[in-house]
Amino acid sequence: MPCRGRPQGLYAKKDINTLEDLKGAKWRAYNVGTSRIAELVGAQAVTVQAAELPQALATGVVNAFITSGATGYDAKVWESLTHFYDVQAWIPKNLTFVNKAAFDGLDKPTQEAILKAAAPAEERGWKVWREKSTWYLDQLKAKGMKVQPPGPELAAGFRKLGEQLTADWLKKAGADGQAIVEAYRKSAGTQ
Repeated sequence: MPCRGRPQGLYAKKDINTLEDLKGAKWRAYNVGTSRIAELVGAQAVTVQAAELPQALATGVVNAFITSGATGYDAKVWESLTHFYDVQAWIPKNLTFVNKAAFDGLDKPTQEAILKAAAPAEERGWKVWREKSTWYLDQLKAKGMKVQPPGPELAAGFRKLGEQLTADWLKKAGADGQAIVEAYRKSAGTQ
């Protein structure tokens, strides 16, 4: 079950007001990043892939994790958990790449036609993304889950986690990675 480009939220079986509330949780880890989050918050990382999530929840192997509304819905998390915090820990994106040399080799009318077709496709993609993201959260609510934004302390904790994960990545990525992050921060106005 891929996350399908949906915002990632925090699932839990209790109120989570700060990252400290996750200490000791049985945390579903499915990649290096989610394992590192478990380490940073003092949770016990348990490797569980999406296909195994319903069984892991039913048997108590995990009781907290980050994943999309879509994966939570598919795994019927409401049967075991009670809370979803819309922390939007990350929002995966789908992209289409084109070879620049091949594109530049096309005649101008063909280039313009491709760009003209791409604009409404992008708009349609963002619209569907918003609709589906909302639909999944509405389904979690309808199944009895408490769906809410993170409180100020939890949001601040996640920002701090993000800074730490970025710093970890930059240690491996070097100068090229630093340039990418700086360009992103400049474009997002977060410097």
